[in-house]
Amino acid sequence: MKGINQIRNAKGFTLIELMIVVAIIGILAAIALPAYQDYTKKAKFSEVVTYVGAARSAVELCFQTEADLSVCDAGYRGIPAAVATGDYKNLKTMGIIDGVITAAGTAGVDSANMIATPTIAAGSTTLTWTTTSTTSTSCLTKGWCTANK
Repeated sequence: MKGINQIRNAKGFTLIELMIVVAIIGILAAIALPAYQDYTKKAKFSEVVTYVGAARSAVELCFQTEADLSVCDAGYRGIPAAVATGDYKNLKTMGIIDGVITAAGTAGVDSANMIATPTIAAGSTTLTWTTTSTTSTSCLTKGWCTANK
């Protein structure tokens, strides 16, 4: 009979157990939510990186054909035309002057920007690319792109 009474008394959770569960969920949410938001913005910024990559290929083809970066501007020899605001979902603007590609993202990616600059190695016909930025909202500082490729 004693065993049956103990089973009847042991129902539910205590208040402290519930508080511990709520605290654990709160801690996980505080850590996971910012990481998830950064992850989604990085995924959105990949659209900008993709368009810059396509423009880089076009600039390289222009350089191989013309042997001069100063003529490799937006809209010339297959290089994409300058992108205006509203043309793409996450890419706000992109311009190409003398082979240098400057792209900026929309507010959905914290207006992060990316500048891809080609350099010609001495005695070579290949281009080396360096990614930089002029503002604090850079894909480099956020870890969404790499400096050299």
